[in-house]
Amino acid sequence: MFNFIMHCSVCNNNRLLVITFLSASCFASSGVVSTVKHVVSALAGMFGLFLFFEQHMQWILLLTALCYFILLLCRNSSSHGLFVSGVVLIYILTGELHLIDTVTWHKIRGSQMVVAMKAISVAFDLDRGALSSLPSPTEFLGYIFFVGTAVFGPWISFSSYKNVIEGTKLVSNCQFYLNLHLFGFNVNCCNYLSWLHAYENAVSFHFSNYFVGHLSEGTSMLAGGGFTEDKDNTRWDMKVVKPLSVEIPRSMVMVVTCWNIPMSRWLKTYVFKNAMKLGTFPAILVTYTASALLHGLSFHLGAVLLSLGFITYVEHVLRKRLASIFSACILSRPCASDCTHQHKKDYWVILLNLVFSLLAIFHLTYLGSMFDPGVDEQEVEEDFTAIHTIQRWSELNWASHWVVFASWVFYCLIK
Repeated sequence: MFNFIMHCSVCNNNRLLVITFLSASCFASSGVVSTVKHVVSALAGMFGLFLFFEQHMQWILLLTALCYFILLLCRNSSSHGLFVSGVVLIYILTGELHLIDTVTWHKIRGSQMVVAMKAISVAFDLDRGALSSLPSPTEFLGYIFFVGTAVFGPWISFSSYKNVIEGTKLVSNCQFYLNLHLFGFNVNCCNYLSWLHAYENAVSFHFSNYFVGHLSEGTSMLAGGGFTEDKDNTRWDMKVVKPLSVEIPRSMVMVVTCWNIPMSRWLKTYVFKNAMKLGTFPAILVTYTASALLHGLSFHLGAVLLSLGFITYVEHVLRKRLASIFSACILSRPCASDCTHQHKKDYWVILLNLVFSLLAIFHLTYLGSMFDPGVDEQEVEEDFTAIHTIQRWSELNWASHWVVFASWVFYCLIK
């Protein structure tokens, strides 16, 4: 049975790549009008969704229709973003609690998230004047169901989609790459079994994310997306995930950024910046809450994401304060080459950054202990309850939360 399921999954992946390549050929043709390209993009993306979700894709279509309907209703308003965000939130909450069975909902959750992010970004871009007018139905559907991103993501902006449809043609020397490095761990150790098992779960979860991230890079680039233009040069620089920056992290802030680069950019642009009027810490909580809601009403995901919010904030302010006290390059993000810090590559600076890197790995292991590899969707929904989450972290003595609390107390003392 498992072999049959894997065979079907591989077949669907291959079909999606073929559809993506054929669509890209249409996009690159100068003899095809834009409207036809938008229609091809929408139909190809819908077919890709049907390959993976069959009749369940109707819920993705419904969310798309609701979002565009709201955009039409408030076309003369300056609050498109708030209205569409509200509709998406209500739809997600309704779907989680009442409308759709749990297994089906979590099966389509990823594609639902991409649709929601695209619709909300269009709405806020209209409010900011980045878009001069509401996209036509064909443009909107072509963008939402762009075949390169409809199934696996990532989020791309409407302007990037327009560049694919009407911009630079595909060049023959562009490289299509899909580097998948998969490995596993077999833990047989009497000492520290809980932590080793937690690390095993975390790494397995990380690499499943890398696989989907690289696959989404591939489909997006194959469809003609993921490039930037610099004068006469076209650079194919789509990047969804940076595994090395997650597995050997400088900080948890960098982990969050490199885990899903397009989504991180979307959250920063459309959530964090809009919430900054509330203050930095409230804006961080709003951002991680929005991310949790987009991922669905799952207690363990919400607990992990909100914990990340506290971890990244405390880490950021603590390292910023220490960098100021010691005038050293120990910020959460790498300093620019012309920074004013006196100590840049001293041995103790390197050592302190290494300590923070090890601390980030510790937090990742703790948070990743929630995700069990090798279980099917039904088992996940039955197992990942609030009790399960509390039990997992109790087995690890709530260590990460205690470290964050101690770090915050230390920060308050040296503030």
